[in-house]
Amino acid sequence: MQPSRVRRFVLGLAAILSIATDAWCAEQPNIIVIMADDLGNADLGYRGSEIKTPNLDRLATTGARCESFYGMPVCTPARAALMTGRYPIRHGLQTLVIFPSHGYGLPTDERTLPEALKDAGYQTYMVGKWHLGHADRKYWPQNRGFDHFYGNLVGEVDYFAKERGGLVDWQRNGQFFREDGYFTTLIGAEAVKLIEAQDPKTPFFLYFASLAPHSPYQAPQEDIDRYASIQDEKRRVYAAMITALDDQIGRIVSALDAKGLRENTIIVFASDNGGATSSLFATGARSAEDRKESGGVGLGEQPPASNGRFRAGKGSLYEGGIRVPAFVNWPGILKPVVVDEPIHMVDIMPTLLKLAGGKGAEDHPFDGKDVWPTLAAGAPSPHEEILINVEAFRGAIRKGDWKLVRMATFPGKTELYNLADDPGEQKNVADQHPEIVRELNARLVAYALEMKPSEWIRAQPAFLGAQGATLFDPDFDLDDGGLPHEKPLLPVK
Repeated sequence: MQPSRVRRFVLGLAAILSIATDAWCAEQPNIIVIMADDLGNADLGYRGSEIKTPNLDRLATTGARCESFYGMPVCTPARAALMTGRYPIRHGLQTLVIFPSHGYGLPTDERTLPEALKDAGYQTYMVGKWHLGHADRKYWPQNRGFDHFYGNLVGEVDYFAKERGGLVDWQRNGQFFREDGYFTTLIGAEAVKLIEAQDPKTPFFLYFASLAPHSPYQAPQEDIDRYASIQDEKRRVYAAMITALDDQIGRIVSALDAKGLRENTIIVFASDNGGATSSLFATGARSAEDRKESGGVGLGEQPPASNGRFRAGKGSLYEGGIRVPAFVNWPGILKPVVVDEPIHMVDIMPTLLKLAGGKGAEDHPFDGKDVWPTLAAGAPSPHEEILINVEAFRGAIRKGDWKLVRMATFPGKTELYNLADDPGEQKNVADQHPEIVRELNARLVAYALEMKPSEWIRAQPAFLGAQGATLFDPDFDLDDGGLPHEKPLLPVK
């Protein structure tokens, strides 16, 4: 059969499947999205790691494993892509992350995934790390579509104290408080309570936003003791953090089973970006004593994550920074399959809304596509191209097997890789394929002309060097214990 006929056949099959999907979703599925943080591509059991992740392994190998899934280089842009189905260039969030002293957040005119699902009849819950705005409560999860939020607003915090810079960043539905316990265990327990209390007649969306295994590298001693065979201390703790996360995912699946909800629950798993392989992206402390106390990595030291064969890590436009472990599991609906077609974080929202009967915003069109036919029927990726990211000083784009990386700062550099032949991006073939370079560079420039100015770059003149003090809503003040408190109390939805 000719390739064009094969493609038409596959697309026709996908169309039939789409009709079948509508029938499946007469009863709206429950949805759980699990986001790991800074997880190395090679650091799960099913990916060949020595790290024990039996619950994730089971979900991955009985579902659709996405082997060419793209996150973003760092935390905030990845979360913006997930929550809106749009590239972060649309939000001005394409560069680095929201620092504690920054006052901006995900623009409030963006329609979020929980808002769309809530309008479709879902109850919406979030536990864990937000990192899409904290300085004004209009950016908080409770005002972006979540009925319930338990976790922290800023980036990383101490896993036990839930503090950053002496300030407690831990709340439930707008009320900050101190709480003993390990971050990962606490959000797992909260997720289980929400599932146990759920009315089976009402569909729910749970966003489980893990901080693990982001630095600081901290874990309960009993989890660390599981990895006595790992000699490197940071790697040993990092492994314990991932296994602790896996334990909580096991608890969530068990709670679904006990409630009779598992068969009608989609579980989506992905990391926001690749594992940190540079100390600049692993919250480095500068002295040996500070490193011991903080759980960070000193400048010049090697962080514990592994991205396997992929080049570089967090913060990079190379595959190690942006190609992340991901899978979708739905018992009885999705058969075990390995999907090599390119898929992006922006695809999650439009795909889930198609299954749930939700709608996006017409005036804020998706960059993401409905990839359900790709996951369930082996259809080609609906993307003609995937924008990795574009910023004032660099960008990357993928089309088919070709990937262009462009460094725009002087002296500048253009790199072209064939990912089918060279997934480790070791052979720059830009000089051999000038026509492909011209085509992909033109597309990258077109995206650059559409992007909003970077909020991170706009914020930097306000301070140089240090990140500064954490900025919370101006209606908040701090008590003597480092806890934000309101004056006066305003309603938080």
